[in-house]
Amino acid sequence: MALDRDHVLRSAAALLTRKSTATMDEVAKAAGISRATLHRHFAGRDALVRALEALGIAECEAALDAARLAEGQAADAVHRLVREIEPAAGLLAFLYTENQLFEGDGQNQGWTRIDDRIAALFRRGQQTGEFRIDLTPAWLTEALYGLLASAAWAVSEGRVAPKDFTHMIVELLLGGARRREEP
Repeated sequence: MALDRDHVLRSAAALLTRKSTATMDEVAKAAGISRATLHRHFAGRDALVRALEALGIAECEAALDAARLAEGQAADAVHRLVREIEPAAGLLAFLYTENQLFEGDGQNQGWTRIDDRIAALFRRGQQTGEFRIDLTPAWLTEALYGLLASAAWAVSEGRVAPKDFTHMIVELLLGGARRREEP
């Protein structure tokens, strides 16, 4: 029987989202395979995390495409982006805590592409007067990541209803990012 790599990665993502310290034995069990089979495909936790990183980048890029960031008002595009990225938010929250992914020269360029696309959205909102100009697009991008991770954790722990995910993030982020009218 061939290994369904996507199933293994999604099972690992689901487990590690709930329990970031899960062992490879626990990951194998969650995926319904033996530890030996898991190790044949992922030499260790680092290899598994790198594969999850590739999945996370692919999920983010798909969400960015589906959100149609260049269309309409920038605030509406932010709302679409959060809605589209929600299914991957748990995986992204896990990856957000994996410092090894963001250190040194070996950082995956996929994250840079994602950062650039989101920052361009915030920059567009600043240029059209929708968003404040005293907050850099890079900071607004980081704030979005932090809110996505926080909301994913709150939902997974049952502190927040899943149906409120998009609303909570968009309202808090844009409530602080919108340009205020001068008195």
